[in-house]
Amino acid sequence: MTINEGYIEVPGGKVWYVQVGDSGKTPLIVLHGGPGNVHDPLMSALGALADERPVIFYDQLGSGNSDRPEDPSLWHTERFVEELACIREALHLDDVHVLGHSWGTMLASSYFIQRKPKGIRSLILSSPCLSALRWKQDADRLLARLPEEMQQAIAQHEEEGTTDSEAYGEAIKAYYNRHVCRLDPWPAIMAESRPKGNKEVYLSMWGPSEFCPTGSLKTYDVTGQLHEIDAPTLFLCGRYDEATPEATRYYQSLVPGAKLHVFEESSHMGYLEETDAYLHVVRQFIREAEDEEGNHDY
Repeated sequence: MTINEGYIEVPGGKVWYVQVGDSGKTPLIVLHGGPGNVHDPLMSALGALADERPVIFYDQLGSGNSDRPEDPSLWHTERFVEELACIREALHLDDVHVLGHSWGTMLASSYFIQRKPKGIRSLILSSPCLSALRWKQDADRLLARLPEEMQQAIAQHEEEGTTDSEAYGEAIKAYYNRHVCRLDPWPAIMAESRPKGNKEVYLSMWGPSEFCPTGSLKTYDVTGQLHEIDAPTLFLCGRYDEATPEATRYYQSLVPGAKLHVFEESSHMGYLEETDAYLHVVRQFIREAEDEEGNHDY
């Protein structure tokens, strides 16, 4: 299978991308989570889609194989939106399917709403966070199901600003094992990719943990603009996802004609927890989106 990689100039530096596959079918671009995470876990699963279309992955500025500038002013949604626009232009992605996961759904939605881009054949929002307030409310409910001593440790260390403590870390681990990835052990690719991420970007934009938004995204909310999305849209989440099925279903209701699929054995990393099912659902949705436009080339 053909693999092409390189660097693209974006505001703040250069980002690294890789394109897997070279079929003539409409490409898919994948937006990783974080902020500050990397492409590797997504590529380990979704690279399989390259048997029928090019799939483009990239590390957002600040993480992975991309430049890592130490300029806090770069870490805001609008710059990442411009970054995505630069990548589309550089790679001549005039027509493209877009899949965003977690923070990648914030990026994809903001890109669509702010730029009104042409050529988006379909949009897949996987384990979405489209209202930070709703995310926090859901997280509080999920946290309330943890053992009492862990709840107390979380509350104490967040209040005292000691979220780098071992006790806080243990409580995070318990939450993540329930609502981020339920596989035991976690897939090796998650541990291998972790050192390539950028904690400073994550802390600046989100916060010290998945359930404690304190950064610039803590007021993020595009629910009032979701009706502006006019591309075929699919929402995905896991039954035990921190991006809860209830929240995901609410977002779906705001996008005209949008579809929803819940992976019954998954949490936040459905593409790793139920890879075959995830790939099947994504393939079918993209094919149907193309078929609706009269494209029968699959």
